[in-house]
Amino acid sequence: ELDLDKVPVREERMSAYEMMLSESQERMLMVLRPEKEKQAEAIFHKWGLDFAIVGKTTDDLRFRVLHQGDEVANLPIKDLGDQAPEYDRPWTEPKKPAPLAAGDAPQADVAEALLKLLGGPDLSSRRWVWEQYDTLIQGNSLQLPGGDAGVVRVEGHPTKALAFSSDVTPRYCEADPYEGGKQAVAECWRNLTATGALPLAATDNLNFGNPERREIMGQLVGAVKGIGDACRALGFPIVSGNVSLYNETNGQGILPTPTIGGVGLIADWSRMARIGFAAEGQMILLVGAPSMWGTHLAQSAYMRDIHGRTDGPPPPVDLDHEKRVGDHVRALIASGVVTSAHDVSDGGIAVALAEMAMASGIGATVPGLVGTDPIPVWFGEDQGRYLLTLSIDPQSKEWDAIREEQSKLGIFAPWIGSTGGSDVKLGEARAIPVGELTAAYESWFPRFMANEVVDP
Repeated sequence: ELDLDKVPVREERMSAYEMMLSESQERMLMVLRPEKEKQAEAIFHKWGLDFAIVGKTTDDLRFRVLHQGDEVANLPIKDLGDQAPEYDRPWTEPKKPAPLAAGDAPQADVAEALLKLLGGPDLSSRRWVWEQYDTLIQGNSLQLPGGDAGVVRVEGHPTKALAFSSDVTPRYCEADPYEGGKQAVAECWRNLTATGALPLAATDNLNFGNPERREIMGQLVGAVKGIGDACRALGFPIVSGNVSLYNETNGQGILPTPTIGGVGLIADWSRMARIGFAAEGQMILLVGAPSMWGTHLAQSAYMRDIHGRTDGPPPPVDLDHEKRVGDHVRALIASGVVTSAHDVSDGGIAVALAEMAMASGIGATVPGLVGTDPIPVWFGEDQGRYLLTLSIDPQSKEWDAIREEQSKLGIFAPWIGSTGGSDVKLGEARAIPVGELTAAYESWFPRFMANEVVDP
C-alpha cells in the first residue's frame, strides 16, 4: 500500500498520475523491518538525503495507491508481476553461422598482432575514462578499474569485501544470441571468481534494436534463453535489470548487447587475487584449457582486428565446465597459494598474459607448444580458462595435492611458463618489453578523444 502524500516531491500540486509515472533519477525503494526504520533514517540524514516511509506491505495481494484521502488505484499484484502478460512478439530463429574450415587459421606475426590488439579500440585501456571519476569509494577500494573486477571493502567489517564486474561480447551475440547470452553471464561470473569472490547475484541490461523486426526479436529471445540457462547452471540469479530497445541509427540496429553486471562476496580480502604478477620466478598455470591450450578463432578479436573477418560461430560455453573450473580456482585462491589470477577472454592467452604483465611491470616467458600452429594457441578464445601464478614449491606435497585434485575434477591445468624479467616472450615470437605493451595499451583512447585516431 503506497501513500503518495508521504512521497518527497519537488513540485507542488502534482497529480497521482504524474507522481506514479515520474522518472526522476537517483531514487531507491527498499523494504525495511519496522524495528530498523530509525536506523535507516539516521543513515540517510547523515548523508543529507531524503528519507520517507511511504507505504507498507500487505497480505491481500493487492497494490493500493492512496492520494489526498482517496484510493486512486487498486490492482491485482500478481497480474503486475509473475502472472503478467508475456511480451511475445513474432520472431525468427537466428541463422547459425557455419564453423570455420579445419586449418582455417590465417597467419600473422604473434608479437605485432598482440601489439595491434592492445592498441585498438576494443582491448585498449579505459584509464582516460575511469580516472575522471571517484574510484576510491571513501578509501575502501581494494582493486581499482583495469582488472577483472572492482573490489570494495565492506566498511565496518574486518575481512569482507564485495567484487563487481560487468560483461558482454556483442560480436558473439550477433553471431549466436543464445551462446552470446550464456557467455556474458559466464564471463561476469568468471571475472568475479578471478578475484576470489563467490558470485552472488546479477543484473541484466538488455540493449537491442527494433523488436518489431523479427530478426531483432529473435536476438532478444535467444539471448534471454542463454542468460537464463547460464544463471541456473552457475547459481547466479538475476535479481534486477532493465531493457533498452529500438536502438537504431538510420534503420541500422546496434549489435545485440545483453550486458550482465554481477556482485560477489570475498570472505577474507587479505587472500583475494589481483590481475598483476606478484613476483618474479613464479609458475604460471593455465587452468581449464583444452589440451592444445587454445583452439577457437571464429569471432575472435584476432580474426576481426587483424584479418577483418567476422565469420563463424562464437566459442561455445560449457556451463558444467565453467562451474567446475571456477569453483576450483576460487578454492585455490582461498587457500592462499595463488598470487595473481586473470580470466582468459578477448584476445586469448596472449592478451591475458600481457595484461597481467602490464599491471605489474613484471615480464613472463611462456615457451608454447612444439609443432603446433601458434595462432590458435595464443589468440583462440576458448571459454572457461584462467591464468594463475602460484607461490609454491613444485617439488612439494602441496603441489602434488593440487595436481591430484585437478585430475579428480577432470581439469587440465598445465604449467606453461614463469614470471620474470621485463619482457613478455611467447613461444618463438620476439620478446616484447612490458613498456612497449603498455605504450600501445594506454595510447589509443587518449588519441581518439583528441581526434588523433584516423579510421583505416
